[in-house]
Amino acid sequence: MRNKKLAIIPLLIAGVVVLFQYFGAEKVTNPETGKKVRVALSSEQEEALGLQSYREIVSQSQTINSGAEYAMVVRVAERLARATGEAAQDFKWQVSLIRSPQVNAFCLPGGKIAVFTGILPYAQSEAGLAAVMGHEMAHAVARHGSQRLLRTSMAQTLMVGAQFSLSDMDPQQRQAVMAAIGAGAQYGVLLPFSREHELEADEMGLIYMARAGYDPREAITFWERMSSAGGQQPPEFASTHPSHGRRIEQLREFLPKALAEYEQRSTPSHR
Repeated sequence: MRNKKLAIIPLLIAGVVVLFQYFGAEKVTNPETGKKVRVALSSEQEEALGLQSYREIVSQSQTINSGAEYAMVVRVAERLARATGEAAQDFKWQVSLIRSPQVNAFCLPGGKIAVFTGILPYAQSEAGLAAVMGHEMAHAVARHGSQRLLRTSMAQTLMVGAQFSLSDMDPQQRQAVMAAIGAGAQYGVLLPFSREHELEADEMGLIYMARAGYDPREAITFWERMSSAGGQQPPEFASTHPSHGRRIEQLREFLPKALAEYEQRSTPSHR
């Protein structure tokens, strides 16, 4: 069996690599919260990947390109895009309405938005839709995907180092230890990081919809509808998203700041 001091060397090397990964990554500042974070990709790389994914999804979907619902989606996207300000001035915003029962919407890096018709009954209004789209657009502006990619890459580097350090261990024991380490990384680091992003996108989305002239209180109403709609949610600790209850609680805390923005706008709310 190898000397225990030698066995730890791969893990130490992995730790050094992680430090290079982290400090070598670009540091950016969230335009709304002022929080400084590091990202794995340049904005140009993000935009290219976002465009590629968007084209693939749209090409495989049934899109709606006319009618009242489509006009509403386009109108909300345009108003919210203006509300993001200088932070997304280089985004080439595009939006598609996709016919699908999925209760979902997304915004890919670079401003590529898709709204599924399945979420419209829950939105119920233009302001409700603005709550959904503002949240998704905030993910792109804050570059959450690139932040998660960096965190995942760092965790994988440490996992490889641990695997080499444990190479002399009994295979079954090594498998059990690696499973425990993987679970610790997943539930202790990666999932909480994702939930943090969701709440940050909620906060930014409230600001965007308020700047665009939509009553930010409609975001709370939307999530109350989502909560009362039923459906089984996984325990929060095992989910990438906060529970509906926690999300509503946080939105209430964010609301005063958003209402201050809303009251400065002369554009009437669309309910």
